[in-house]
Amino acid sequence: MHKLIFREILSVTMILFAIIDILGAIPVIIQVRQRVGHIESEKASVAVLVLMIGFLFVGDQLLAIIGLDIASFAIAGSLVIFIIAMEMILGVDFFKEEIPQAASIVPIAFPLIAGAGTMTTLLSLKSQYQTQNIMVGIVLNTIVVYLVLKNVKWLEKLLGPIGLSILRKAFGIILLAIAIKLFRSNTHL
Repeated sequence: MHKLIFREILSVTMILFAIIDILGAIPVIIQVRQRVGHIESEKASVAVLVLMIGFLFVGDQLLAIIGLDIASFAIAGSLVIFIIAMEMILGVDFFKEEIPQAASIVPIAFPLIAGAGTMTTLLSLKSQYQTQNIMVGIVLNTIVVYLVLKNVKWLEKLLGPIGLSILRKAFGIILLAIAIKLFRSNTHL
């Protein structure tokens, strides 16, 4: 029986919010906006939504083609999430990505928002939560992404550098706990 479960929706929404880290991405978004002049928040948000929902439905088929199961991918995903969490907590970049002279879709929608960490997380979540609850979490996060992109100048002034740093570290600790939970729930030792 498939039904919407508020607890699952809340969990998925918070996990995706932490991994997408749209608030932590504000400095990068500001840098891109300064280079290109304007970010089309509608285009970027639609691209994020399409990428995440598409990967949610075909990601496991892609894994089957290369002979991997979701639990193995979830464990690999937990390790990626662990590293991202450590980046957020320690302020060190393990993943280096150059920002090209593009605009809303690349690099904002992909890989900044709906990148490898988000895609890995979606498949990891699929091993623990019902698909319809994950989809609601994706839609809610896309709305937050849109609102942040639309109001990035205002948020920059409101939070300031110290506020952004505190948020990034707090979400890093949450992600670290999520990574450990995903690893433990997908290993059968």
